[in-house]
Amino acid sequence: MIFYQASWRRDVAVTRHLAGRRQSAFTLLELMVALAILAIALSAVMRAVGAATGNVDELRLRTLAGWVADNRLAEHRALRQWLPVGRKEGRVAQGGVEFRWVEEVQATPNAQFRRLEVSVWTVPETDGSREARVLATLTGFVNSSGGAQ
Repeated sequence: MIFYQASWRRDVAVTRHLAGRRQSAFTLLELMVALAILAIALSAVMRAVGAATGNVDELRLRTLAGWVADNRLAEHRALRQWLPVGRKEGRVAQGGVEFRWVEEVQATPNAQFRRLEVSVWTVPETDGSREARVLATLTGFVNSSGGAQ
């Protein structure tokens, strides 16, 4: 019986000692909450990366379309053409992408100048996956001596 009392006192002393210390381990609930927060943060990051990738494709199309419009105006400048008033359309490939361009020539109050507006469109896909839309518009002026301004 004396042995039992000594053992009981030692157990009480150990229990009091442990009760005074803070536990440093995580509970299962804390781990689950931390994993849920991490999953939400990672999904937001993935969504942002996906949006940035889509923006790169759109910027590439708009850059190529701007070059098409620049090339149309530069062609008129190089050929020194006096353009008739009206509308002209065509297709061209730039950077492996096919574009449709529309040139609208308008008279100006000064008879020696013509206003040239070039709009560049996407070519719609036959399966309907891409609609035709304006990607770039460039406006310039052509004078009667043949040079573009």
